[in-house]
Amino acid sequence: MAHSSQRLLAMLEVLQTQGLVSGSELARRLEIDVRTLRRDIARLEEMGIPITAERGRDGGYRLMHGFKLPPMMFTNEEALALSLGLQAARSLGLAQAAPAVSSAQAKLERVLPDMLRHQLRAVAETVTLDLTRTPAVQDNAALMALSTAAQLQQRVQLKYQTGGVLTERQFDPYSLAWRDGHWYAVGYCHLRKEMRSFRLDRMLAVRPVPASFLRPEGFDVLAFLNHTMAIIPRDFEVEVILHAPLEDTRRYVYADLGILESTPDGTRLRSQADTLSWMARQLAQMPYKFTVISPPALIDEIHALAQQLLRSALAEKRDEKKVAENPPPEAA
Repeated sequence: MAHSSQRLLAMLEVLQTQGLVSGSELARRLEIDVRTLRRDIARLEEMGIPITAERGRDGGYRLMHGFKLPPMMFTNEEALALSLGLQAARSLGLAQAAPAVSSAQAKLERVLPDMLRHQLRAVAETVTLDLTRTPAVQDNAALMALSTAAQLQQRVQLKYQTGGVLTERQFDPYSLAWRDGHWYAVGYCHLRKEMRSFRLDRMLAVRPVPASFLRPEGFDVLAFLNHTMAIIPRDFEVEVILHAPLEDTRRYVYADLGILESTPDGTRLRSQADTLSWMARQLAQMPYKFTVISPPALIDEIHALAQQLLRSALAEKRDEKKVAENPPPEAA
């Protein structure tokens, strides 16, 4: 366990839950040597934590009898936020999340009062959040390494594989985000000499290098990802005027459908689409009028969709009329 503050907290947890623990067992569980253990015990005592040492074959360390760490106090809203946060962690594509969530929940239940403990358990047992559509990544290593590097603004060396091609590059990670079933790291790629986004499940190795960078002030990782996804080249370039203010359209047009900009006639939507029939369906769901600028073939797709919907509606009305004219016989 590399960080002394983490070791001290882990030692306190063991001593409070296990009572008397031998020095060798405590050192083994904390993954440190006996000399480091004694130094950490001395640091806890300097902080006012009363620890007694019992010598002999059955000896060890324990907290002074009657000493208890102050309990953590949470409001109902804070307990709910913690519960939902733990549930969300299970679904964020991390292989070690499930055991970590169970461990964290058990620790919280030991210190929460009865009412909040029951609420925490109720959420864990009855609430399910479906936040992922992809298999879990191999482990948490890439997420931990990149988030640490982003915080410290330290460059990393990436080994990255996509489409069967393996590359190595130096990368300045600005920020990370979970989006549409994947973890992404966004920053400056020194191989391509431009801003890039990388999926964590395609990273084979992440290694810090002795170089730093300066992250742009106010960098919005989700805005960058949304814009990048919206302008990925596809088979058709689409331009449509939505006859509604920009603020209204943002409530109905999801971020990666396209780029929105205000115009005197409403809002211009620039998008890319693999098929025009798909784009026609997206436009048909919008609650306002629109004008297609390009391509002209999109207008034909919208007309075809409108005819299909009209035929379906007429068929449904005919079925309803038949049922009304010929009601099923009542059960005997």
